[in-house]
Amino acid sequence: MSRRGWVLFLTMSVIWGVPYLFIKVADRGVAVPVLVFARVAIGAAVLLPIAIRRGQIRVLRDHWRWLAVFAVVEIMVPWALLSDAERHLSSSMTGLLIAAVPIIGLVLARLTGGTERLTVVRGVGLLAGLAGVALLAGPRMAAGGGAWPITEVILTAICYATGPLIANRKLGDLPGLGVTAVCLAAATIVYAPAAALTWPAETPSMAVIGSLAALGILCTAIAFVVFFRLIAEIGPTRAMVFTYVNPAVAVALGVAVLGEPLTTAIVAAFVLILAGSVLATRSSQTSSQPAVETPQARLSQRIRPVMTERARLHSPE
Repeated sequence: MSRRGWVLFLTMSVIWGVPYLFIKVADRGVAVPVLVFARVAIGAAVLLPIAIRRGQIRVLRDHWRWLAVFAVVEIMVPWALLSDAERHLSSSMTGLLIAAVPIIGLVLARLTGGTERLTVVRGVGLLAGLAGVALLAGPRMAAGGGAWPITEVILTAICYATGPLIANRKLGDLPGLGVTAVCLAAATIVYAPAAALTWPAETPSMAVIGSLAALGILCTAIAFVVFFRLIAEIGPTRAMVFTYVNPAVAVALGVAVLGEPLTTAIVAAFVLILAGSVLATRSSQTSSQPAVETPQARLSQRIRPVMTERARLHSPE
């Protein structure tokens, strides 16, 4: 890769590994509806003007039904579930559980008529990933009182795995930046009433406000802009590799910043889930495309029609 490609790659490796830290901090000062509202509103405020300037909104008009479904499955439901789950789970555990999305994606693709074959290697990957999830979630659920937060994270992972299927099969020819901006704007409208009703009586701490701003600006708006440019620079196949770094970033930040314990179970689960994701998404035939999209690479397939435009847009918007 070029130096620019490496910079974009390393940037994305960090950007989509830090949301779990910021969510954990923001959870301490605001209700879940306020947290989600702030994130989507800030992201929409940054991305929507860019999408409008590029003329990427008009082409979405005839696809509003599937755009609504995608917004619900990819943003509205999972971001609320994830934020609520982190009130009870460590950011490290949450990040590791979400890392199983590629494994869930393979299963969903098969169940919904996908063409990918379930080879022996992929089968081993599925079992390894499930073992990692069980290692993390099993003891907590067995102890009682921790079943619902674990369930919320698993439901979030299912949503993140379903989003790419909708995007690829129903929104495949639409510009990714426009789709993202419109979905964030729709989520802003939906969450506004609940956010108003649960707005904090007192001004949150600067740490909470800073975390909300980081979620909206860094982990949403800037993340998608950088991601599009990463795809244009190195292509979707190599770009997806950074998603295997994100769980390590989530665990490292949880331990270093929040003082979360780094247990043997977490280390073992990390190895199992990471290895399982790599094996389960390994292509069964020579191809230039990844077998299954990871959650952060969920837009790579549907932005190919505008790759030429992405490649020439090198200056910051």
